[in-house]
Amino acid sequence: MRALAAMAMVVALGGCATVQTASCPAGQSRLRTAELYFSRDLAGRPAVTDAAFRKFIADEIAPRFPQGLTVLDGGPQWHGKENRRLHDAAKVVLIAMPGDRDPASQIEAVRGAYRTRFQLDSTARIGDPACAAL
Repeated sequence: MRALAAMAMVVALGGCATVQTASCPAGQSRLRTAELYFSRDLAGRPAVTDAAFRKFIADEIAPRFPQGLTVLDGGPQWHGKENRRLHDAAKVVLIAMPGDRDPASQIEAVRGAYRTRFQLDSTARIGDPACAAL
């Protein structure tokens, strides 16, 4: 009985480790997406203005992702490192790029540049493969 349970666990965990790559429907292509969240106003620090954020996009994000991006207003709350609720304005940057390109190093460079320029550690990223019709 123990052997059967152990075998079932190995099979189940093996399935979790396998990344399934589904093909895209007709008329769509594989893309990679990235969502970047940038804090703009943490207590005790001056807020990042719209003009300063636009300059950051022009200097740091647009050159790394010339195919385009979308910027949205975000916020107003999240849990910080101290596990307490923070109220904060944010900007969300959405980027879609060809599926054969791995943007990890460019995204980390953008996040590092934001931390350095504005002395804010609050940058988050989410990325996934996707299908899209362009």
